[in-house]
Amino acid sequence: MPANLKQEARAELQAKLEAGLQEMGLQITAEQQHKLLEYVALIYKWNQVHNLTAVREPLDMITLHILDSLSVLPYVDCKYLLDVGAGAGLPSIPLAICLPDLQVTAIDAVQKKVSFMRQVKAQLGLGNFNVIHGRIEEQEVPSKDMPEKFEIITSRAFSEIGLFVKLTKHLLADGGKWLAMKGTVPQHEFDKSGIQPAEVKVLKVAGLDAERHLIILK
Repeated sequence: MPANLKQEARAELQAKLEAGLQEMGLQITAEQQHKLLEYVALIYKWNQVHNLTAVREPLDMITLHILDSLSVLPYVDCKYLLDVGAGAGLPSIPLAICLPDLQVTAIDAVQKKVSFMRQVKAQLGLGNFNVIHGRIEEQEVPSKDMPEKFEIITSRAFSEIGLFVKLTKHLLADGGKWLAMKGTVPQHEFDKSGIQPAEVKVLKVAGLDAERHLIILK
């Protein structure tokens, strides 16, 4: 980890991560946990200059970024996944770390966030993680960056559901699904778009009292 996270802080972060994973029933290897902590350290380091995320404290990042992203792990059952408006790489980077056989593509229109994700890819050696700088509606399949359509398209903070589906449906494989991570159930978004979810799952995030839901669309 970068030296600006002291040894005591690293131990505290590791303990919080391990406890959270255990509470959520997630089996993550020691090597994967190490990479998740390296990722948190990189967010912390870059955040001091580039303002990647509003979450400033590494301990809060464990809950609000890492464990929150991994709460969807049981629902990721595919080979090709696209994360739209990935920002600092959430949930795409934690998923790529913990599912090495999953091919993960992350796209964002903001250059500094793309540069950060590419740095994480290089530093953590994530061969299954691809980063695209651009607007999602301008992407085409097949192309150099997107040789295949995606079985799962996910978003954590991209847009309302109607716009999310509209801008990405040309990239969804036959039989694929959208996974939209939300706080409270966004009934107003369903009403506005006329889209009804196939399923709504309650996401349990260790250490987080706020409501979290996964909206599954097909």
